[in-house]
Amino acid sequence: MNKSRSAKWQRRLMQPPRAVIDIGSNTVRMVIYEGTGRAPEVVWNEKVAARLGRDLSLTGRIPDEAADEALGALARYALIIRDLGIDDVQTVATAAAREAENGAEFLDRVADLGLEPRLLSGEEEARASAMGALGAFPGAKGVVADLGGGSLELVSIAKNACHEAASLALGTLRLPALRAAGQDAFARHVHDRLAGVGWAVAHPGPIYMIGGTWRALAAYAMRYFDYPLTDPHGFTLAPDDARRLAGELVAAKPEALMDISGITPMRAHYLPDAAALLRPLLDAVEPDELVFSSWGIREGLLYARLDPAQMRADPLLAGVAAYAGPRDASITEAALLAAWTVELADGDGRVNERLRLAAAQLSGALQRVEPNLRSSHAIEWALGKRWIDLDARGRAMICAALFGSMGRTELPDKLRELASDDDLREGMTWGLGFRLARRLGGGSKVSLTTSALRRKKKRLVLRLHESRAALANYPATLDFEVLANWLDLSPKIKIGNFEFSGLDEEEDG
Repeated sequence: MNKSRSAKWQRRLMQPPRAVIDIGSNTVRMVIYEGTGRAPEVVWNEKVAARLGRDLSLTGRIPDEAADEALGALARYALIIRDLGIDDVQTVATAAAREAENGAEFLDRVADLGLEPRLLSGEEEARASAMGALGAFPGAKGVVADLGGGSLELVSIAKNACHEAASLALGTLRLPALRAAGQDAFARHVHDRLAGVGWAVAHPGPIYMIGGTWRALAAYAMRYFDYPLTDPHGFTLAPDDARRLAGELVAAKPEALMDISGITPMRAHYLPDAAALLRPLLDAVEPDELVFSSWGIREGLLYARLDPAQMRADPLLAGVAAYAGPRDASITEAALLAAWTVELADGDGRVNERLRLAAAQLSGALQRVEPNLRSSHAIEWALGKRWIDLDARGRAMICAALFGSMGRTELPDKLRELASDDDLREGMTWGLGFRLARRLGGGSKVSLTTSALRRKKKRLVLRLHESRAALANYPATLDFEVLANWLDLSPKIKIGNFEFSGLDEEEDG
């Protein structure tokens, strides 16, 4: 067995793959996850738009052709799971199977495929979605709004727990019939349904928007505001902006919406109805802002199974470790690098230190990339890859650090739309420090534990143990001078029989 296969299977034994099959009113989807439990990585994501709940308002049944389409997909999923040897499988069904007259019969046919479907109650569905938001946004406090085909789930969240929950029959498949009665009748109906969730106003904070149609709304807003990132996860919108965009979308033509990246034909048809729902929803909840989440019921099911210690783990650092580790950039090396450059840290240490550690590990992985590909990888990893609990400012700072680690101080213009000049300068400083640490002695543990970088009022001092004196030559000296000049400090190298055990050193004269 070769080394890479051995490493892959070792990771598989430590973190077995798991699958979630979500039998929803709109889509039937299978997602396979690998990697750490705190920040699972999607390795397979497949769905069919069977629209099981499309006739619930008319016949109260799952249409035969929809059931057949869904069962065909589920048979495929069951076979893939068996062939891949995945033992950890959760299969859940929501509003369509829950409310349809023939829902139980349909689930019996699902069970015949070798799957074990679990029918979620409205409250269980709502809480699973809310757990997805809690996993994606540590410390989240506010209201979760998960818009599916059959229902709208609302849950209040705070202190990593769900509180009040409601499941309302306001899913995207029901909205067209409700709107057909006229705008006034639609508004009254929605307000009547929302009247029972007065508790939502008692939970100030954002409203966390979960579901594909809400993400389509985010895609529309990102296009409207010429937002420089492409991933809707973590995108925020002010309530007044949301109301204004909803007013435009209510009368929008689906054909025009399909031209926008991130809006599928199915979501383009649902978006005007969802926009009509959004305005009374905002009136009822009165959120501080809208936060869009790509984590929902499936990720919530996984997150809810973690023990408290795993839940408290930082999802950004867990995700970066899982991504960079197989690329020969360990968290141990990153921690050593972060410690060696700690005197370069500035700004809000409480917030920035996790960013600096993530940047240190990603910079290690970047060094394993072909030189001509590093710039594009730096941008893609920092700005394009979906990291959990990383805002736009953090992405920009990590990107600046990755550019600095390549010795480049010119940054992509769009970074200035995401973070302040001070933040970008901070990130660049980290990166230039990482570059020096690696240049000094190949980033080896011995070179970093026999040297120290000290930032004084007027000088940047590099101390080397006399046994490592030969390291103080070009090109390490050039990178040291670049870093000092960047900080408007004078570079000074001291070589001697120093102790590097954390003992305070004498002030540089």
